[in-house]
Amino acid sequence: QHDLSEKKEVKHRIVSIDRPYLRPIVRGKENKKVEFGAKVNNIQIGGISFIEHHSFEAFNEGTRLKHCIEYQEELTGIKVKRFGGDTIYASNSNRSLCTKKGITTSFVRKGPKPKDEDKEVKVSRRSIGTLRATMMEGSFGTQKLHYGLGRIPARNQKSETLILFFGIHMANAAILVARQLALEQLEKKSAV
Repeated sequence: QHDLSEKKEVKHRIVSIDRPYLRPIVRGKENKKVEFGAKVNNIQIGGISFIEHHSFEAFNEGTRLKHCIEYQEELTGIKVKRFGGDTIYASNSNRSLCTKKGITTSFVRKGPKPKDEDKEVKVSRRSIGTLRATMMEGSFGTQKLHYGLGRIPARNQKSETLILFFGIHMANAAILVARQLALEQLEKKSAV
């Protein structure tokens, strides 16, 4: 408290007596400047979420792009060809990594607009960005609203992590079941 009153930065400050592992994470959102709880870096493959990294400490997810690409390629065995991410991922190092690997991104071009820009690349960028915004951000909202991740009631770090994993994977299970039911309905209609 003394360091805070003198405007000094306090690392690993305890903000909850009963949950000492919680740290304030500055999100920079309009309605909530600071949030408490786990920070999760997800990847999504075909609408299914995978937890690439999570921590109760703040971290910059923009530095984790290489890990995300490696994780997806490890999970699927398929080379990543497209990537959609927030502007935090659009760093120079991430841009050069994607260029080197031949990955089309949703990143806005830097510098002046070229006169002979390929129209297909421009359309592809825009559609990747739109898909990311609707699918990824939509899944976060669904997980928070319907699968208990908005306010996690756990009182220790292990329980909170467990609830986080269960919530995300329960949402994945619901998506897979809905797809299976839709496929069965389609098969019934085509059989008639």
